[in-house]
Amino acid sequence: MHFLPEKIDTYIVNHSQQEPDLLKQLSKETWQTVLNPRMLSGAFQGRVLSMLAKLIRPKSILEIGTYTGYSALCLAEGLQENGILYTIDKNEELEDLQKKYFDKSDYKDQIHQRIGNAIEIIPTIEEKFDLVFIDADKSNYLNYFHLIIEKMNKGGIILSDNVLWSGKVVETLNEKDKDTKVLLEYNKLLNEDERIETVLLPIRDGLTVSRVK
Repeated sequence: MHFLPEKIDTYIVNHSQQEPDLLKQLSKETWQTVLNPRMLSGAFQGRVLSMLAKLIRPKSILEIGTYTGYSALCLAEGLQENGILYTIDKNEELEDLQKKYFDKSDYKDQIHQRIGNAIEIIPTIEEKFDLVFIDADKSNYLNYFHLIIEKMNKGGIILSDNVLWSGKVVETLNEKDKDTKVLLEYNKLLNEDERIETVLLPIRDGLTVSRVK
């Protein structure tokens, strides 16, 4: 969902850096072969992730929700020379596609794939993180936050995707809609938790930037 007029949105995209060829290939293959290709970060948001990572220059990144690996490759562009990116996804059917493009990239030795339940995997990672990107099942956003907040380095950044949820966060809540209910609680938490400072950006479906104090 776009929250800006289409002409303005198109102008923004046309006047932002274009995605690298490898990511164009991955995007094309995702749309051709994978279910729900709309879950892909996409070229514009990918450049936003890349820019933020380059500004932060993280030594350690955690991504929760790999999908086909597009956003992981964008985030990896900002890694320090010896930095590491851990990316977790529960869908083992996508593992080979992810690895195919990770291996083609300049970051193949820095990206560590984990397949399984992120709630179980995160506590086993001993690293503390400079950057975390949360883009998985919305019903667990609160759980992910509580798992990672104590594993963040001071000044670290937590990026949370889809926090506007196609505008549902400002509509009358359907009590059966667990995802929207959790996102409302999550957005409130990010705004009120004294350990972080937060800005919600109306980029695509909503991207929150939270800095650990």
